[in-house]
Amino acid sequence: MTINIEYEAEEKLDLDYEKIITDVVNEAVDYEKCPYEAEVNVTIVDSESIHEINKEYRNIDSPTDVLSFPGVNYVTPSDFDAIEDELENNAEDYFNPDTGELLLGDIVLCVQKIKEQADKYGHSEKRELAFLTAHSMMHLFGYDHMTPEESAVMEAKQNEVLERLGITR
Repeated sequence: MTINIEYEAEEKLDLDYEKIITDVVNEAVDYEKCPYEAEVNVTIVDSESIHEINKEYRNIDSPTDVLSFPGVNYVTPSDFDAIEDELENNAEDYFNPDTGELLLGDIVLCVQKIKEQADKYGHSEKRELAFLTAHSMMHLFGYDHMTPEESAVMEAKQNEVLERLGITR
């Protein structure tokens, strides 16, 4: 498992963000029973940068807390069996040629939103960072929250990952 973490924001988080992100990503991969060695890229940026990315990729002209860019197109969330042929027949599109790891995708986190939302929701920055990472990992596994049913499934999975790590509000 490779987790590439880049910290590009000037404003710093006063916590061990690399450990938190690594723990959550690893737990999510285990929880979703990913059958491949995988790679995830995580970038921590400021509000201005995530605003630009959000505008470019989602046509939303405002900053956000986290953006997810899945590397795999699932038929059903986290159903690797259903896409096994696609992955194997197009390995160059889905696997890192140097490591052979499945490119699960990219996560972009906003440092200011982590701090603001931790304060707003009355929990620690550690919990907010872990929550946003777990949330984004579920997107990388194909889950979404466009309907109440999808939201319920995704939220339950996020919460289970955090509970397994002992990260609570």
